[in-house]
Amino acid sequence: VGLIPMVAMVVMRESTLKRLPNFRRRMDWFLKHRGDLARDICMVRNSPRDGDLRLLAMPTEDRLCRLLHYMLDEEEFLSPFGIRSLSKHHQDHPFTVNLNGSSHTVAYEPAESQSYLFGGNSNWRGPVWFPINYLLIETLEQYAYFYHDGLEVQCPTGSANAMTLQQVADHLTDRLCGIFEASEKGRAPWHGSSIRPLVDEHWRKPQLFFEYFHGDTGRGLGASHQTGWTALIARLIQDKARRRRLAGEGGKP
Repeated sequence: VGLIPMVAMVVMRESTLKRLPNFRRRMDWFLKHRGDLARDICMVRNSPRDGDLRLLAMPTEDRLCRLLHYMLDEEEFLSPFGIRSLSKHHQDHPFTVNLNGSSHTVAYEPAESQSYLFGGNSNWRGPVWFPINYLLIETLEQYAYFYHDGLEVQCPTGSANAMTLQQVADHLTDRLCGIFEASEKGRAPWHGSSIRPLVDEHWRKPQLFFEYFHGDTGRGLGASHQTGWTALIARLIQDKARRRRLAGEGGKP
């Protein structure tokens, strides 16, 4: 709920806006007559990399940076294996609401659900979930296309490591790919504590597309054949391989 508004954005060219007169007219009316709302969104006229680019986004640049501050905090959303669906902050500070004399609590649950809420599915309460991670990476890449090297944030939050938004997108890609990367012994994080990859060679190479992954360890959870969205890892692996190839050829990743 807190991070999804970041995805409400589009980068377009001034020439494109000129071909959309009705949209441009409504947009200009909104900016002129609804200043109470317009001040809370982003309508940037000039890109640091290309003066013809325009950014239309839900969060302003200041709010975007504040969102990223929490998203890239390893004590909040940033897991060793991607972005958690719920902040780890709620592990020690669960959210509780009282309704009609009953107390209802939502806490950080990085693995299996501890209740039958939503059918016992915990993917919204802590685990790493590929659809949202993929959307966030694509969004960061679009922001990076607009800002180029003109906007940097700490990653992870609190470190002295400043990154451009493209570097942040690449960093998240690397963390997600790490779920499937095996050690010399053949164990990958998605295996969890299973000993099968260590004792059975037939389990060392096959990769299972789990529904979601443990928010702290990367262990595969839920359905083990969720190729409808976890197969997005294929594109991320391709991106990582491309960056390595460019770096090896002396190009700019």
